[in-house]
Amino acid sequence: MSDPIHTGAGPAAAGQPDQAAPARRVMLMVAMPGLVSTSLIRAVELELPWIVVEQRPDISAACERFDEPLALILCEAHVLPAVEAISSEILRIHPLASAAVIEQGDREPSFRLKDVLDSRLVRGVLPMSLKLDVWLSVVRLLLHGGEYFPARMLLSQIAREAASSPVSGTISPPYAISDDDDLATLTARELQILEMVARGLQNRTIAAEFSLSEHTVKVHLHNIIGKLGVRNRSEAAVCFRKGMNLRADGMFRIRR
Repeated sequence: MSDPIHTGAGPAAAGQPDQAAPARRVMLMVAMPGLVSTSLIRAVELELPWIVVEQRPDISAACERFDEPLALILCEAHVLPAVEAISSEILRIHPLASAAVIEQGDREPSFRLKDVLDSRLVRGVLPMSLKLDVWLSVVRLLLHGGEYFPARMLLSQIAREAASSPVSGTISPPYAISDDDDLATLTARELQILEMVARGLQNRTIAAEFSLSEHTVKVHLHNIIGKLGVRNRSEAAVCFRKGMNLRADGMFRIRR
């Protein structure tokens, strides 16, 4: 195996007490050379100085031990079968680790979305086409144990499945909601935004995901909070999580 490329983050800012800094963690990138640029890695180091970035050519590196705990593995889609094959070993050595798939775009995945949704280790898809600030926000979310799946990719998958269905050529909505559920008062867009809120995403990231302004997202959230009769976005997210059941086909169904 070739020597690893180690790009540890720089020292903490002068005058900042050590106890204020988050615990250091490792982010492992398993990708072809050039897919993740040096400038992008540098941006991660500047934005998240507590992260140590490691680049390796093979997923077997995820079974090695690092000086700091491994928090996140970023890998290309073709590596997914190998990731699943050693996922138990990865989690045994690095119980806090999760993974995300690197994709060029946010619409047409180069893998079966169901394989990712069924994975023990993979918790999201990271499009390289995102704006830098949004990309870094998603990385931060994944590092903190969150999940991220591009809405456009999910909806595209649903559309393909609906189009190929022998029963109907219409696109099924991603949510099936009982009439007596409070969530039934929400529009499709409000449900999409509430799902993103429940995933821990901030208004800026949600706005970029749906090509909306932050003001429009705030208006939607105001309407959501009013319709659900809750006090804030956190309580609205709790309502969504309590009523949501992830189906095997990757779509969300609201429980009765």
